[in-house]
Amino acid sequence: WNLVFMQFYHHLDGSRTNLPAPSVDTGMGFERLVRILQDVDTGYETDLFTPIISKVEEISGHRYGDDTESTYAIRVVAEHGRSVSFLVADGVVPGNEGRGYVLRRVIRRAIRYARRLGIEGNFLGEIADATIEKMGDLYPELVNNREFIHTVLGLEEDRFQQAFQNGYSLLTQELEGATTLPGEVVFRLWDTHGFPVEMTSEIASEQGVEVDMEGFERAMAAQREQSRAGAQFGDDRAKIRVYESLGVGGTAFLGYETLNASSVVVGLIADDEVVTSVSEGQDVEVVMVTTPFYSEGGGQIGDAGEIAGAEGSIRVHDTQEVMPGLTVHFGKVAQGSVGIGETVDAYVDPIRREDTARNHTATHLLHAALRQVLGPHVRQAGSLVSPDRLRFDFTHVQQVTDDEMWQVQLLVNEKIRQNARVLNDEDTYQEAIRRGALAFFGDRYDERVRLVEIANGETFSFEVCGGTHVGQTGEVGAVYVLGESSIGAGMRRIEAVSGRAAERMVWERFHREERVARTLQTSTQEVEARVRALMEENDSLQREREAMERRLSLQSAEALLESVQEVAGVKVLSVRATAANADSLREMGDYLRDKMRSGVVVLGSVINDRPMLVSMVTSDLVSDKGLNAADIARTAARAIG
Repeated sequence: WNLVFMQFYHHLDGSRTNLPAPSVDTGMGFERLVRILQDVDTGYETDLFTPIISKVEEISGHRYGDDTESTYAIRVVAEHGRSVSFLVADGVVPGNEGRGYVLRRVIRRAIRYARRLGIEGNFLGEIADATIEKMGDLYPELVNNREFIHTVLGLEEDRFQQAFQNGYSLLTQELEGATTLPGEVVFRLWDTHGFPVEMTSEIASEQGVEVDMEGFERAMAAQREQSRAGAQFGDDRAKIRVYESLGVGGTAFLGYETLNASSVVVGLIADDEVVTSVSEGQDVEVVMVTTPFYSEGGGQIGDAGEIAGAEGSIRVHDTQEVMPGLTVHFGKVAQGSVGIGETVDAYVDPIRREDTARNHTATHLLHAALRQVLGPHVRQAGSLVSPDRLRFDFTHVQQVTDDEMWQVQLLVNEKIRQNARVLNDEDTYQEAIRRGALAFFGDRYDERVRLVEIANGETFSFEVCGGTHVGQTGEVGAVYVLGESSIGAGMRRIEAVSGRAAERMVWERFHREERVARTLQTSTQEVEARVRALMEENDSLQREREAMERRLSLQSAEALLESVQEVAGVKVLSVRATAANADSLREMGDYLRDKMRSGVVVLGSVINDRPMLVSMVTSDLVSDKGLNAADIARTAARAIG
């Protein structure tokens, strides 16, 4: 046992209050329990790990338990291989920040320890297979995402191999002529390129170069400190203390049922200080007992609107949940004054809310359609839901083709035309997941969660979601995808519009096409053909122009032959020439060299405000006199500065 007695809540000001329900954490996790029941020394000897360890033994040729170093490496490879399989199955893909960066670091650590075992090629797919065979019955997401797991891990292993080679090249450059390898370089090799520190030390030692390990440790410590600082809630403890000082337990949300509600002001903050009243022109943060305003969350932006009292009103431009359960309305006093304890009427901007709800339901439709068209490995990796557009980030390792994107858009709009019902429900988080609801990996959920299901006879979309939605998909109107792009390894982004914004976009594009057609003096149906014809005509004219420039250059080159001089028995032509571009200058040089039959040609010109030199030597002078055009060009370049 590892007993931890939890009794108090520790506040930021150092004070403590009793927890509602004191508890004891026994530390008796599942793997520790299995270890005891199976009477083995560590969790690695339980049957949770032995099949995976056997696979590592098979790949590496090392035996678990033979020696301390290889046993430790086998444990790391097995445990990390299992971990990354689960992470990818949950929709995490390697990246340079957040959980994606954690996954990348775990993968690269597994590869580094695999190298210690003599494993050089890709191997994580085999470890993933062993994990799936052992745990797939209890965790079906592993089985369902087997192909995706293989693809993501394989791509990351390939990326590591390339980074490793780049790191080796960088190390070789840094060691050249050095007596000490700076710690910052060692850290960069390890952090950016995954180059093992011990390998850096070994290679440096072979070349008689010392390694600044103290500098490396300082760089490591700086990164750890930065990570800790970034993990602090909001990085603004002083502001949190201001919110805590309000003494408000929380704000009840009424916005699912109504957009207007009466409430009482229980907190006012101006200039980061708690105040009792605010007056016209002041920026203010307002806390009420209840609110119809939705606070930003789940990718959906916060509501805007108005808070009106007997003596004044506040225009709300944003709503945020600044602490668990505490909703703050950010705004500006439009007229009069508003004070603590005052009864007010809260009005959510209905058009903004309705447009946002359309985009949020559209996001769920888009997510479900992507999973149908691309595969079940597609998982939400982030989103932005605003009144005028939506942005949806998802896991997928390849570019979405035009045909796939068209299928997705067709499917989404078909579900809109079906006018499917959008159902809301509540359940425990565990039961929701058991029922098949999708949850956004990385979000924190309460014990009870809100569920949004889109169904028309059969379920099309089923997600854990606290956002606001339309009642039926027909209210979305239509969805048009504006673009799809990569935002990182294995991460794609779609931007789209729905409802009013979609209608506006279609109108604008239609009229833009009409304006272009009028400019081209053709019909909208013939615009594409007309543009293609103009481009072909332009290309033809460009080719004619270039041919004419070449003819003119060669004609002017004839006159340059009169400037040939003889130097030490070698004919030399060194002149300034006029040329339209670098290709024309080279063609002129070729022409003059061939005309001279034996000699040296050096042409200078100014092209696009930049000096340019061309140096050429006939083959007889290269073989007989050892003349080199590159050496001549360098000498000429130094002469002209």
